[in-house]
Amino acid sequence: MGHATALLRPAKATKSPALKGDIRVPGDKSISHRALMLGGLAAGETRITGLLEGEDVINTGRAMQAMGAAIHKNGDAWIVNGVGNGCLLAPEAALDFGNAGTGCRLTMGLVGPYDFDTTFTGDASLSGRPMGRVLEPLRLMGVQVRAEAGDRLPVTLRGPRAPAPISYRVPMASAQVKSAVLLAGLNTPGITTVIEPVLTRDHTEKMLRGFGAALDVETGADGARIIRLEGRGQLGGQIIDVPGDPSSAGFPMVAALIVPGSDILIRNVAMNPTRTGLILTLQEMGADIEILDPRLAGGEDVADLRVRASELEGVTVPAERAPLMIDEYPVLAIAASFASGETLMQGLEELRVKESDRLAAVARGLEINGVDCTEGKDWLSVRGRPDGKGLGATSRDAVVATWLDHRIAMSFLVMGLASETPVQVDDCSIIATSFPDFMDLMAGLGAEITES
Repeated sequence: MGHATALLRPAKATKSPALKGDIRVPGDKSISHRALMLGGLAAGETRITGLLEGEDVINTGRAMQAMGAAIHKNGDAWIVNGVGNGCLLAPEAALDFGNAGTGCRLTMGLVGPYDFDTTFTGDASLSGRPMGRVLEPLRLMGVQVRAEAGDRLPVTLRGPRAPAPISYRVPMASAQVKSAVLLAGLNTPGITTVIEPVLTRDHTEKMLRGFGAALDVETGADGARIIRLEGRGQLGGQIIDVPGDPSSAGFPMVAALIVPGSDILIRNVAMNPTRTGLILTLQEMGADIEILDPRLAGGEDVADLRVRASELEGVTVPAERAPLMIDEYPVLAIAASFASGETLMQGLEELRVKESDRLAAVARGLEINGVDCTEGKDWLSVRGRPDGKGLGATSRDAVVATWLDHRIAMSFLVMGLASETPVQVDDCSIIATSFPDFMDLMAGLGAEITES
């Protein structure tokens, strides 16, 4: 299932001189979505700086506006006047989430328990992604679901007159499922409980508490996290400064590691322990990444990262690390392509249901750019070439298919900066969903990336 060729903007990356500079990456995507949602729900004013102004997050903001929140930009801050917990209004038209899996799934949870119809739509990529993982717990709460075959979009939800709180054990490592159930619990009387066998990003819990929800977390006898939320409490507006997105930071970070002589500083990056799997893995490979001025900002860990070109060595990335870096495997695979020896990445089944079948997309892209790699059902192994010899497009028509996936596009553009021959991707327009300034920011560091 390709996308319409008329809208494709092909791009090419070419071997670059040393990257130098001092940059900030866009605001964290996870926190930006949640800031608009909770700000739109809370009573009073929420003021957000550093918001990621990518298409995904803007679509979440539009959905909150459609349900009664007032949102406007004032200087560099976004001002959200929320409706108050329990007071969302029925949207007059379907909510279109474009490419945004997070915005769509979390909003399903937020609005599911309301006694009115809400319809969710999205682009071709999002319409192919599984929604059943979120719809299942909502059905248990009494929400009526009308969906396309296989629980795919478009989906219409209608809440029960009296939603029932549930205790739900999340069957896969998914912060989106956990978050959807907790957000549904906000408008459900009583205690909603989520049991999380494997730790995933915990921004929802931290931010719910920050907005005034009664929420507690304990660790059970079996090591699972038990999260309890008291429903129908009051939420109040907050001041939020969104830190830089660690997933976005991964692209300039890996670029600086593989382009000889590079030395860059990435400022104000979120260092939440549930998000630092990529940095840890790269350090194990021998990456020179200095963590400067670690600090707390709005309850989240933040630091500046100094990254210098490094000789990388292959490692085995354990499966249990996957939930802490699931979005970072495409760019890790690029780093592995320039490491000596073999890098084995395990526990990747979640990658098959991302914006694309991300595992297959990465493997095909590596193959047509001369990388020696093997793809398994839930693993990928890469045998690298530290000098980049033989890497890059193997023929003029070797173009990486991005499959409407922003991370595939950015990862392979990073690859071309250190490979012997250029790397081409079929589309860079999709990058705007998460990192609108990617091309300009990389050019500012000295990267040779051009739209072709």
